[in-house]
Amino acid sequence: MLNYLWAGMILIGILFGAFNGKMPNITNEALDSAKDAVTLCITMIGVMSFWTGIMEIASQAGIIRAASKKMRPVIRALFPGIPEGHRANEHISTNFIANILGLGWAATPAGD
Repeated sequence: MLNYLWAGMILIGILFGAFNGKMPNITNEALDSAKDAVTLCITMIGVMSFWTGIMEIASQAGIIRAASKKMRPVIRALFPGIPEGHRANEHISTNFIANILGLGWAATPAGD
Protein backbone atom coordinates (compact mmCIF):
# COMPACT_ATOMS: atom_id res chain seq x y z
CA MET A 1 0.00 0.00 0.00
CA LEU A 2 2.78 2.38 0.90
CA ASN A 3 4.43 1.73 -2.48
CA TYR A 4 1.29 2.95 -4.23
CA LEU A 5 1.23 6.05 -2.07
CA TRP A 6 4.84 6.96 -2.92
CA ALA A 7 4.37 6.15 -6.60
CA GLY A 8 1.25 8.33 -6.67
CA MET A 9 3.01 11.28 -5.02
CA ILE A 10 5.92 11.03 -7.46
CA LEU A 11 3.59 10.79 -10.44
CA ILE A 12 1.50 13.74 -9.27
CA GLY A 13 4.66 15.81 -8.74
CA ILE A 14 5.98 15.01 -12.21
CA LEU A 15 2.63 15.75 -13.86
CA PHE A 16 2.30 19.01 -11.92
CA GLY A 17 5.78 20.04 -13.01
CA ALA A 18 5.07 19.09 -16.62
CA PHE A 19 1.87 21.16 -16.77
CA ASN A 20 3.64 24.16 -15.21
CA GLY A 21 6.68 24.00 -17.51
CA LYS A 22 9.11 22.99 -14.74
CA MET A 23 10.44 19.71 -16.20
CA PRO A 24 14.07 20.95 -16.33
CA ASN A 25 13.80 21.81 -12.61
CA ILE A 26 12.43 18.35 -11.84
CA THR A 27 15.28 16.71 -13.74
CA ASN A 28 17.92 18.82 -12.00
CA GLU A 29 16.45 18.17 -8.56
CA ALA A 30 16.23 14.42 -9.24
CA LEU A 31 19.92 14.35 -10.18
CA ASP A 32 20.89 16.42 -7.13
CA SER A 33 18.85 14.13 -4.87
CA ALA A 34 20.51 11.05 -6.37
CA LYS A 35 23.93 12.58 -5.66
CA ASP A 36 22.92 13.32 -2.07
CA ALA A 37 21.61 9.77 -1.64
CA VAL A 38 24.91 8.26 -2.80
CA THR A 39 26.86 10.56 -0.48
CA LEU A 40 24.63 9.59 2.45
CA CYS A 41 25.06 5.87 1.69
CA ILE A 42 28.85 6.15 1.57
CA THR A 43 28.87 8.09 4.84
CA MET A 44 26.58 5.56 6.51
CA ILE A 45 28.71 2.63 5.33
CA GLY A 46 31.77 4.16 6.96
CA VAL A 47 30.07 5.05 10.22
CA MET A 48 28.23 1.74 10.54
CA SER A 49 31.37 -0.24 9.72
CA PHE A 50 33.29 1.63 12.39
CA TRP A 51 30.66 1.13 15.10
CA THR A 52 30.04 -2.49 14.13
CA GLY A 53 33.77 -3.10 14.62
CA ILE A 54 33.74 -1.33 17.98
CA MET A 55 30.73 -3.39 19.08
CA GLU A 56 32.48 -6.61 18.00
CA ILE A 57 35.56 -5.69 20.03
CA ALA A 58 33.36 -4.88 23.05
CA SER A 59 31.56 -8.18 22.62
CA GLN A 60 34.76 -10.22 22.46
CA ALA A 61 36.17 -8.33 25.45
CA GLY A 62 33.11 -9.26 27.54
CA ILE A 63 31.92 -5.69 27.95
CA ILE A 64 28.55 -6.41 26.33
CA ARG A 65 27.93 -9.43 28.55
CA ALA A 66 28.79 -7.42 31.69
CA ALA A 67 26.52 -4.55 30.62
CA SER A 68 23.77 -7.03 29.87
CA LYS A 69 23.99 -8.45 33.39
CA LYS A 70 23.85 -4.95 34.90
CA MET A 71 20.85 -4.02 32.76
CA ARG A 72 19.03 -7.32 33.38
CA PRO A 73 16.45 -5.87 35.85
CA VAL A 74 15.42 -3.21 33.32
CA ILE A 75 15.33 -5.67 30.43
CA ARG A 76 13.39 -8.21 32.56
CA ALA A 77 10.77 -5.53 33.33
CA LEU A 78 10.43 -4.45 29.70
CA PHE A 79 10.65 -7.93 28.14
CA PRO A 80 9.40 -10.47 30.71
CA GLY A 81 9.06 -13.28 28.14
CA ILE A 82 12.80 -13.51 27.37
CA PRO A 83 14.51 -16.38 29.24
CA GLU A 84 17.38 -15.66 31.66
CA GLY A 85 20.35 -16.69 29.50
CA HIS A 86 18.94 -15.86 26.08
CA ARG A 87 21.22 -14.10 23.59
CA ALA A 88 18.53 -11.48 22.89
CA ASN A 89 19.40 -9.88 26.24
CA GLU A 90 22.85 -8.92 24.95
CA HIS A 91 21.44 -7.51 21.72
CA ILE A 92 18.85 -5.45 23.58
CA SER A 93 21.49 -4.17 26.02
CA THR A 94 23.81 -3.21 23.16
CA ASN A 95 20.99 -1.40 21.41
CA PHE A 96 20.04 0.47 24.60
CA ILE A 97 23.65 1.51 25.25
CA ALA A 98 24.10 2.74 21.67
CA ASN A 99 20.91 4.82 21.90
CA ILE A 100 21.80 6.22 25.34
CA LEU A 101 25.18 7.32 23.97
CA GLY A 102 23.47 8.98 21.00
CA LEU A 103 24.89 6.56 18.45
CA GLY A 104 21.71 6.16 16.45
CA TRP A 105 23.42 4.61 13.43
CA ALA A 106 25.28 2.21 15.69
CA ALA A 107 22.03 1.06 17.29
CA THR A 108 20.91 -0.52 14.03
CA PRO A 109 23.68 -3.12 13.64
CA ALA A 110 23.84 -3.57 17.41
CA GLY A 111 20.38 -5.06 17.48
CA ASP A 112 21.12 -7.80 14.97
